[in-house]
Amino acid sequence: MSTVASRAQDAARSIQKVETFYTAYSAAVRETPAVADFTFGNPQEMPLPSVVTALKTHAEPQAVDWFAYKTNEAEACTYLAGSLTQELGLPFEEEDIALTKGAFGAIKMCFTMLLEPGDECIVPLPGWFCYGSMLAVAGAKEVPVPLDARNFDLDLSAISNSITPNTRIVVVNTPHNPTGRIYSRAELQALADMLEAKSKEIGRRIWILSDEPYRRIRFDGIGFTSPAAVYPHTLIDYSFGKILLAPGLRLGYLAISPTLPQSEREEIQALRFAVQMADGWNVPDAPLIYAIPDLDATSIDIVALARRRERLLGALGQWGYAMTRPEGTFYLWGRAPGGDSDAFAKRLQEHGVYVMPGSIFDRPTDFRVCLTATDDMIEAALPFFQAVAEDRRG
Repeated sequence: MSTVASRAQDAARSIQKVETFYTAYSAAVRETPAVADFTFGNPQEMPLPSVVTALKTHAEPQAVDWFAYKTNEAEACTYLAGSLTQELGLPFEEEDIALTKGAFGAIKMCFTMLLEPGDECIVPLPGWFCYGSMLAVAGAKEVPVPLDARNFDLDLSAISNSITPNTRIVVVNTPHNPTGRIYSRAELQALADMLEAKSKEIGRRIWILSDEPYRRIRFDGIGFTSPAAVYPHTLIDYSFGKILLAPGLRLGYLAISPTLPQSEREEIQALRFAVQMADGWNVPDAPLIYAIPDLDATSIDIVALARRRERLLGALGQWGYAMTRPEGTFYLWGRAPGGDSDAFAKRLQEHGVYVMPGSIFDRPTDFRVCLTATDDMIEAALPFFQAVAEDRRG
């Protein structure tokens, strides 16, 4: 008999590829220091001065209870409700917002509130690699469903065919990690119509978890529609870590769609405190809560990200790389030369260039590049991208 719970073992199996990659990557960087690190969305330059100023300002106590226990502080939740109302065009209220430790905490809160043991959650493939382990701990089942192979749109037919009487949540990640796809209002409306019909068919409500941590990182003036605008049974998770390029600041929230029928809306509102406590006091640290208005007004340089996007797309394209043009996020997604992303990543690693192989996303033919690398890193890495591509053709 195992010492640990089966759910913990299931979570470990789900995240094993990521853990293995991260362990090997960390060891490799120690031996071959990075010329360019395109793996995780970590900062490669000093933090934004405005972020540092906000943290310093709000770390200075202004009352004896400055560092007392915090929950969903009314001032912060009221501010975020107003900010979301302006951004998404929906009438959010203070009680619709639950402050969490990043998007991770918000997703955990959603799973705790909505999932029973044995429930199923549909997630996009390729997609973020942590849903499965979180679902395993919740006693639920991850059901990966491929996106449309042509353009990474939602494949409504594939989603529909994957729905069973146990389906409880469909994850919609927009802008999408790793491809950068942003789903249109028409596409989301078609999904909403299908889920409404399927909910009636199975006699049980199917929810959308709208995973939106990259919502404010968009290119070319492309707009954004949240699934919450077209499907009332939607919960939104958000993280400040992306727009601030400060993932170590664990600040986010879970928001209830204000179009949800009032009785259900109030039921979820009433659960906020209890679920956050059950999830391990899933509330950000006090200074981060105080700093929310300042941090909400801060952003990394989207113009610089767009410039790096164009530089890499142009260079890689001329060497034969088949890349997807991202509409949002700070990633590029493309096909590895020869179709073996692990071998491709290993070749680059020999030169101190680190990319994330698509095998982490269950797409072993592809790879991801993070645009948070500096301009100098990109220029230093490009000759090695060229050499690997030419070696493959040769």
